[in-house]
Amino acid sequence: MIYISSLSVKISFNSQMLVLASTSIYRRELLARLGLPFLTASPDVDETPLSGETAAETSQRLSREKAQAVASAHPDAIIIGSDQVALLDGQQLGKPLTHDNAVRQLQAMRGNTVVFYTSLTVLNARTGNMQTGTAENRVTFRQLNDTQIESYLSKEQPYNCAGSAKSEGLGIALISQMEGDDPNALVGLPLILLVTMLGKEGIEVV
Repeated sequence: MIYISSLSVKISFNSQMLVLASTSIYRRELLARLGLPFLTASPDVDETPLSGETAAETSQRLSREKAQAVASAHPDAIIIGSDQVALLDGQQLGKPLTHDNAVRQLQAMRGNTVVFYTSLTVLNARTGNMQTGTAENRVTFRQLNDTQIESYLSKEQPYNCAGSAKSEGLGIALISQMEGDDPNALVGLPLILLVTMLGKEGIEVV
């Protein structure tokens, strides 16, 4: 696998660059598992949900907007955009950004089941063809006490993660059960869906 972070360097794959529209190290590490060369780009997108949107619709829209946000800078590329929204009792849970918000999120989530919607968009900027899909994961959290929540947050500091929990790290200790379409989606990138979408653009992983 060759990963190049400099956007000034072009990598050709199937005559087109592959660009991940994200600076998340977790999405980058997931995409690297496929063994394909790619670049990363930072999309400038407002992640505020729109009035009346469901959690799935928010994640789908944002995954498309992230891919589209970097398309002008990479007009010949195949661009990957992804976004995740958590839903608890009908309320969307985004990135907490602060410690106090993370505490409130985890207190609300303890003992409950949260649905994580992770949407993926693959945009062929050359042809304009766009594919969007969503992977759904249901996660039940342990009945955590406040001391455990504070301990977790001090060690992990997951303030840029939807729902304040990183399953790829210590956050796995917060979970009592999970089920869903793709465990990779919970980390941030639905690889099963991505392989299918890339195949439709002529990029075969194996």
